Amino acid sequence: MSFAVCAAALVVAGCPKPSAPTADAGVTTAEPEPDAGVDAGPGPASFTLQYALADAGMESIPLVGEEEGRPLIDPSLVLEVRSTLALHNYRIRLFDESDRAMVTDDTAEESPNGLLYRISLPTPLKSGHKYTLVIDAQTGTSMTDSQGREVPDVRIPFQVSGEKEKPVPPQPPKKQKQRRH
Repeated sequence: MSFAVCAAALVVAGCPKPSAPTADAGVTTAEPEPDAGVDAGPGPASFTLQYALADAGMESIPLVGEEEGRPLIDPSLVLEVRSTLALHNYRIRLFDESDRAMVTDDTAEESPNGLLYRISLPTPLKSGHKYTLVIDAQTGTSMTDSQGREVPDVRIPFQVSGEKEKPVPPQPPKKQKQRRH
């Protein structure tokens, strides 16, 4: 026999393919229920928002949609966002009631257990004004959690308690008396 014929015979008669196990018609196997104690990993990422009180404590801001109304908070210089899972491709911004991004000094502490994002403001949030904290994708259309799942954008509206401060109108320039020479 030639080498080609021997090689072809070896390929044809080679090792049998492993067969998939089939269930015996007389034996029933129990499939585990999805919620029967099998750990499917952590659930989707969830968020909390807190603000610093005047006495250095922290108070939670309820997470409600804009249609439910805005929770009231005290004026604050610091906001903290926490997530239950680490995030990828995210950004966190604070907007004023005119939808302008606020000037802030931010720090992020990331760990496998989640994210702590601290927003420090140069001046306290203004009484009576409305703000919205937005968590969305830095680039592209979506951010993901540490499990690789897409996380929807989050908008957290709130309002600072108290009356809205009216801006003080600037003083008109004084007219100088004209000197006659």
